[in-house]
Amino acid sequence: MAKLIAKTPQEKRALAGLLDNIGYEVMPFKSAVSKVISDVPTEVPLTITATGGKGLEPTLNATIELTEKGYTVAPHIPARLVAGPEELDQIATRLETAGVNRIFIVAGDAEQPAGLFNDALDLLKALKVRGHSFSNIGIGGYPEGHALLPDEKVNRAVHDKAPFADRILTQICFSSDTLLAWGARLKAEGIGLPTFVGMPGPVRRQKLMRISAGLGLGQSANFLKKQQNMFWRFFSPSGYTPTKLIRGLVQDLSKSDTMITGLHIFTFNDLARTEAWRRDLIEQTQ
Repeated sequence: MAKLIAKTPQEKRALAGLLDNIGYEVMPFKSAVSKVISDVPTEVPLTITATGGKGLEPTLNATIELTEKGYTVAPHIPARLVAGPEELDQIATRLETAGVNRIFIVAGDAEQPAGLFNDALDLLKALKVRGHSFSNIGIGGYPEGHALLPDEKVNRAVHDKAPFADRILTQICFSSDTLLAWGARLKAEGIGLPTFVGMPGPVRRQKLMRISAGLGLGQSANFLKKQQNMFWRFFSPSGYTPTKLIRGLVQDLSKSDTMITGLHIFTFNDLARTEAWRRDLIEQTQ
């Protein structure tokens, strides 16, 4: 049993609401599809990451295969990996034909864009011009800013992207106070998109080391640049659990005027452990 997170009826309701809107982020390694099918029920929505090192093909293949198995899946489409409107049309057509109805658009980490799209907004605009059948488009949010971009530019970007989107998935943040303050600021500024806070699930240090090795040095470095406060937390001997973070959210969510409605769990493909943890949390809402 996970440590007690929800201690009052109000906190149980807050936790239940977050768990009703939980999703898992999965990396498209060779074993990912079989692990998802083995360990994750189809009612849990998924996002499939993409990296510059491996390109989009593993992401698209995993997305389509899992969609065929009955999962709700959103592939990451990094704008800087897409050459232009023609390739975007090919990607969208492939996903639409397979019945994929969600997509998550980010700028991506590639140092040089593959073509015309320099950031997520460029691709979002092009997708709108093309037309599409996606019912839910996700964009990224950065409660603690971005290590490679000034705060003013990051804040402007979320306002520019919001009219094209249906939800926000945040990068990893370890502070419930920061998340709630950021969410309240967005709502006060007129951004009313449902927001899913990014956090690691329970993950062992050994698993993180294997994932880092699988990503390769360059991709791991890019990831850690954007997640500057992660390293010491994750690579401690005991690994990491998000108990304290969720406890802070369920204590204060009802008192904060935000659009935070769910959890976006970075699983690092430790899917069996993540799913067992989710089921333990569900028991706490009873």
